[in-house]
Amino acid sequence: MRFSGTSLTIAGCLLASISEASKSSSASSSCQLHNVETYPPPPVPEPISIIKLPLPPSIVSDEVGACTKDINPNGTGCLRIVLTGDDSLPQGGTFTPDGTAIVVTVNFTGAPAQPDPASIYSGEHIILLKTDNTTFSSGDPWKCITCGVPAASQLGRNKDLLDYPRVFKDGKRFLVGTNIVETGGYPVDSELVTPNNTYIYPIYWPVTGDGSGSTGAMRELRLHPGDHHLSWSSFDGNGQNSFYGRLTFNPVPTTGEPRVPRYDLSNVSILQPATGNGVLYAEGNELKINQSVPEIGELRGFSGSGKEFTYIGYPMEACNFDGFAVNLLTGAVRRLTSHPEYVDPMDISADDEWTAVLDTRGTDRQMFMSGMRGIPPLSDLVTSGICASVRNNGMRRFFRPILIDKYGDRGDYFGQTINAGGDGSPGSINDPNWNARADPQFSLDGTRLMYYETLVKTPACGGENPLPCPVSTEPDGRTTRIMIATFTSRKPYPVPKFDIGPDVIPWAIPYVPGMELPVRQSISPGKYTYKGKHCGYADVAIYANANSTRFNRVRVDLHNLSEDGENILNGFEDISLEYLDTWTVLNDWRSNIVQRGKVKGVKETSPGGFQIQMNLRKNLLEANGTLTTTLDGKTYYQPKNNA
Repeated sequence: MRFSGTSLTIAGCLLASISEASKSSSASSSCQLHNVETYPPPPVPEPISIIKLPLPPSIVSDEVGACTKDINPNGTGCLRIVLTGDDSLPQGGTFTPDGTAIVVTVNFTGAPAQPDPASIYSGEHIILLKTDNTTFSSGDPWKCITCGVPAASQLGRNKDLLDYPRVFKDGKRFLVGTNIVETGGYPVDSELVTPNNTYIYPIYWPVTGDGSGSTGAMRELRLHPGDHHLSWSSFDGNGQNSFYGRLTFNPVPTTGEPRVPRYDLSNVSILQPATGNGVLYAEGNELKINQSVPEIGELRGFSGSGKEFTYIGYPMEACNFDGFAVNLLTGAVRRLTSHPEYVDPMDISADDEWTAVLDTRGTDRQMFMSGMRGIPPLSDLVTSGICASVRNNGMRRFFRPILIDKYGDRGDYFGQTINAGGDGSPGSINDPNWNARADPQFSLDGTRLMYYETLVKTPACGGENPLPCPVSTEPDGRTTRIMIATFTSRKPYPVPKFDIGPDVIPWAIPYVPGMELPVRQSISPGKYTYKGKHCGYADVAIYANANSTRFNRVRVDLHNLSEDGENILNGFEDISLEYLDTWTVLNDWRSNIVQRGKVKGVKETSPGGFQIQMNLRKNLLEANGTLTTTLDGKTYYQPKNNA
């Protein structure tokens, strides 16, 4: 049975009974619904042209010599096609400063044995890929930069995945994985760059008090536009933390391993506020939310100018993960997105005027759980793992590239879908079976955007999965493609002069090698009241197992609550959390919320509740019962199991 709600007058947000109002001092007898926020008008949709960049020939076999001269007459390598599971390579990177090429991570296979010159095209490497319809002297639009580099020129190289390649603004180096590649003082796309003048240096982050040992664990490194600093993420027993530090070349290190020429990180900051509460905190028995606090969930890099960090933060609305930016110096936070679908990878143009995001908006993937707006993010204490993982089906991402102006989502404006111009047919630019992967990248003149896509394949389709597997229409049956979107009505602007980033982040925690990483502040189990931003309140009960600080249940009862000044919520959510193993979680979800106001809606579970189980690494959904959200007559249902 649906929650009937409390009778109310929208114009005055009148609470129906004195007894209800007396339950909390936060409930006002009269609360006017209005939205005083004003925004500039949204931009007019602009024309966008999209092309696919050519790549080296692709083959399935990984046998020695499978990449024959018949397949690649120039002997410049073949890419490996993975028929099942993850096939995230090639992975597109940033543009060169002049915009004529991008750096790309690829996986070569089938190379002949030595002494054939083509034997160097084996394994993961970085290529330059032309974007201007020209070719290198080989006659190919690609050129491998790291193939054939002598062992003596890559001492101590970190062997991790060569992911997220990024060209320095000086154009003569690039970051890839946890290494920096230098190209002999020449621009990376110069014909003068050869294996013999290319060097691969490891990055070293000291994490012991005496500077001994190997580097600290780093992932998803991002380069500050000023060329002198990096940001990165790291995991420990307390979860994920984000860091920022100064990058300096050390030709003769005397501590740490490896003691070879390398790049060292110093002046490191932990990107957590040094003082104060987190986004969600308690004062006595009252819960409060302060979205001006930079609580970084997953670091995404920097704004185009480098004045801000970008990240996925604590939700502003229940189950709705958004992009945020925080100023490096002031700590001022701004919300980049607000659409209830899931956003993750993002890039901001060099002039800071535009944001490109990869988002599930338009797919309705998340709407069954996050579509109702204005629910305060309280149940997220136990649902964040599930809410952040439904966006995927195994290795399939449901991301689409979206262009948003600097003021972000607002009103009825939710950006422009970049690849909306296709006809949806197999292989078209908006074929729904092709999904975007991290990260999109603007050219430095603001006129183009690189994004890359992978085709859904088994086990995310076919077999027991209700989605049939599509047949690739790309050359050689390739299942990855690199796209260039050109904003045809824009004029290129001069490449900005980028300032060097600060060595100190005033609001962050200075990192001292060997220190124990701080634990994020949290609230205690108990019963609380939360005041709506415009009117009404919520009773909140937070539970944990005995002798544990890990929450296992949250119940939220909403009483004429309005967060946005446009809608009023009544009803409840009662959600429990169980860890079945380290990575597998189960939410037992009971919801019955009625929304009145600008949007009429109901969020409800079936009589026996909604049980949803996911392995957070594999992103495979298994559910019993139903959770649906109906907004102005349109109902959104959860995805089918494992689909």
